[in-house]
Amino acid sequence: MTDKVKTVAEVIRTVPDGSHIALGGFAINRCNIVVAHELIRQRKKNLTLSQGVVGLDTDLLVGQGLVSRLIMGGGSLDRFGPVHCVNRARETRSVDAHDYSSLTICFRYLAGALGISFIPVKSLLSSEILERLEAGSAAQDIKRMQCPFTGEDYLLLRALNPDISFVHVQIADGDGNSQIHGARWENEEQAKAGRRVIVITEELVPTEYIRRHPEQTVIPAHRVEAVIHQPYGAHPTAVFQCYDYDADHLKLYVNHSKAIERFPEYVNDYILGTENHWEYLEKVGGLRRMNELKADRILGY
Repeated sequence: MTDKVKTVAEVIRTVPDGSHIALGGFAINRCNIVVAHELIRQRKKNLTLSQGVVGLDTDLLVGQGLVSRLIMGGGSLDRFGPVHCVNRARETRSVDAHDYSSLTICFRYLAGALGISFIPVKSLLSSEILERLEAGSAAQDIKRMQCPFTGEDYLLLRALNPDISFVHVQIADGDGNSQIHGARWENEEQAKAGRRVIVITEELVPTEYIRRHPEQTVIPAHRVEAVIHQPYGAHPTAVFQCYDYDADHLKLYVNHSKAIERFPEYVNDYILGTENHWEYLEKVGGLRRMNELKADRILGY
């Protein structure tokens, strides 16, 4: 295979306005921060975002007004509080929010990964979540049915096939063979459901390294269009076995995001005010700060 390594700016230039983008990660873990920053720099618009549990990357994109539809299974910034921009947008209806459970988001990706148009589940039956979905624009993506064999009630979920799935990983080679260490959440199904798959990797390794542990390859090369090599690309969120979350910076972000008038200050200082992720890392403390966040070899954080 040819080498697929590209810069994040090159990749984002190929993202059309109006795309459905799936983001991997979970809350403040393995978030696609480098991707979110570049989407903002290139001023993409009218995006549909899907994510099992939304986190900082989605909060940034919604806060900056790039998102018109949000398909999610809940979300937060963990111990640092709620996703203020997402919650404001849902409350003001400035985004069309489809609120599922994280499990049913995973099932929708699984259907997409399997190449089937829908999947039957029992989850959500008799729930307020289902009532709200059926009352809104998400009703087109769900149907009730009775099993033709047993007569039991089921809910049918339309498959999710994002135009582009972005997944942050710990290790990948130049062809796109990727390893995710620690919790995966729905990221494997999400990647395999995507029409295009882009991985962002902390470490870029030779294929010979990947071949030593083939069972650890979660996303195989033939599914991957491009590889973005960006160390600390998820900062200020954590990447297991690489670095911990940056508590100081997350607190700074929350102080800006919880007040709508202060949010633009954060974007202007840390995203639009930097040319790329390397400049952003320098602005938040550089090598000294990154070294302080480096993961403990035993604990992984």
